[in-house]
Amino acid sequence: MCGIVGYLGDKEAYGIITKGLERLEYRGYDSAGLALFNNNDIELCKTQGKVADLKSKAESAGVIHGNVGIGHTRWATHGEPNDQNAHPHYSNSGNLVIIHNGIIENYASIKEALEGRGYQFASDTDTEVLVNLIEDIQIKEGVKLGKAVQIALNQVVGAYAIAVFDKRKPDEIVVAKLGSPLAIGVGEGEYFIASDASPFIEYTNNAIYLEDEQLAIIRRGRDVKVRQIKGDKQVMPYVQELQLNLEQIEKAGYDHFMLKEIHEQPKAIKDTYRGRLRINSGIIKMAGVDNNLEKFLNAKRIIVVACGTSWHAGLVSEYIIEQLVRVPVEVEYASEFRYRNPIINQDDVVIAISQSGETADTLAAIKLAKENGAFVFGVCNVVGSSIARESHAGAYTHAGPEIGVASTKAFTTQITVLTLMALKLAKAKGRLSESEFHNHLVELETIPDKVADSLQIDAHVKYISSIFKDATNFLYLGRGYNFPVALEGALKLKEISYIHAEGYPAAEMKHGPIALIDEHMPVVVIATKKGHYEKVVSNIQEIKSRKGKIIAIVTEGDKDVKKLADHVIEVPETYEGLSPLLTTIPLQLLSYHIAVMRGCNVDQPRNLAKSVTVE
Repeated sequence: MCGIVGYLGDKEAYGIITKGLERLEYRGYDSAGLALFNNNDIELCKTQGKVADLKSKAESAGVIHGNVGIGHTRWATHGEPNDQNAHPHYSNSGNLVIIHNGIIENYASIKEALEGRGYQFASDTDTEVLVNLIEDIQIKEGVKLGKAVQIALNQVVGAYAIAVFDKRKPDEIVVAKLGSPLAIGVGEGEYFIASDASPFIEYTNNAIYLEDEQLAIIRRGRDVKVRQIKGDKQVMPYVQELQLNLEQIEKAGYDHFMLKEIHEQPKAIKDTYRGRLRINSGIIKMAGVDNNLEKFLNAKRIIVVACGTSWHAGLVSEYIIEQLVRVPVEVEYASEFRYRNPIINQDDVVIAISQSGETADTLAAIKLAKENGAFVFGVCNVVGSSIARESHAGAYTHAGPEIGVASTKAFTTQITVLTLMALKLAKAKGRLSESEFHNHLVELETIPDKVADSLQIDAHVKYISSIFKDATNFLYLGRGYNFPVALEGALKLKEISYIHAEGYPAAEMKHGPIALIDEHMPVVVIATKKGHYEKVVSNIQEIKSRKGKIIAIVTEGDKDVKKLADHVIEVPETYEGLSPLLTTIPLQLLSYHIAVMRGCNVDQPRNLAKSVTVE
């Protein structure tokens, strides 16, 4: 979950690397470092803290010159966040320097063997072990850097995206990938290395995305050489044109990326169904489904695998698909699915959901499903990501870059894709009449405007936030389609404000959580008119009788809940199955404003990273 950046060319590398690290801080921000090749030697600077701390330290020390360099922003795995454990790491001789995103699982046994041969270690990291293993192989085998890296990686177990530099070969950087993303930007006489394309988008729109178990040798003035780590087979690299621009990864006047991304949701939803939702033709066009329609129509079961917010989107899809398509759906945490020896059949369809397309547990679940003969359909946002490549077919959400660690538009665009799929399959199976299908298409097309209307209550939500910003606990309740929204609302508050919050099905409140309710407990209740409304009103009355403070999300024009709730937030009316696209908006704003008022770092909450590429 760390971010890595590298540069090899004729420009000064310092500004490219530090700016790139700032754009990758969503991947980790407990420490940062860089190494530059200057005056025939490596100059290194690293520190606990953020990239701003690194820049201040590097500029004070004069570590700012060089045309070759690598940099790293860390989310700690092995070793606490401090200066010693920050990357880059030297080999014992000082000739090699490395940056690494991932985990080397068998590092302890390798470290013990290296210590037996006289190697010493300055950090607690697995990465320092790897760079010394590479150096040891160089010495023992008498091989070049690329070959030494290849041999070393055949001895390690785990996940990695690495960049290694040898000061004795100043025109070369060796990179490799397994389970963690790595892109190579191809410029005019220069190369860029990064965890994603955002660090180099202003310099080039051409990139090579390494596949798992591939190694690349990047040399100044020469083409990139790619080979398989196992077997040493040469691979012809594919240079693709990036569909990303600089404007998409800037804040555009918003105080935080999260707020920008909340407000981007009307456009993101529209972009997600654009070209797919064709009302005039009365069809939904999705190539990944169209080309594999029989797989879906013959499926005895659909299994959804995901983590975090994507798992909540999967829960919404369970309601939608079972309601419309009448096929049983199971929604699994990918991290549990991969380890519990699940029963997977050849007539199962597995839908894997991930914003980044790099989530390690979801990738492992995909591989397990494929090994057992299931058909895998990926839903992700990042073009060319690992999940997109590993899936048999899939659909992109087209949400645009999501920089804020707490996902917002990922959730609503994932639900949009899954709703399109459900409607398409329901029509193909004859579960919806022509008029019902058409009405759903028409209503879905109105959702971006209704989301935009929902965003107009921002000032009201901010006022409510000011009342509850000092609460120590929150309870979120919903029923039916909006139970997953309650879970997502609670997750958002926990992630960015550090307030303990729990989401429950409203009816389950009586089975335990009601014991927590008193005059100090804010309870957010999703009580829209469509779906179990009277039951939810009864739940609200139970809370009110115990002096709980009620924040209700209601349909515009509601009167009954208004009489009971302490605070009411209205959203436009829509079909029950589409209501999560609207009810989640005020919950995102509530968590955002509370976090800001508490002085929390909204875009970079503590202990979290955007893309979980390690177990």
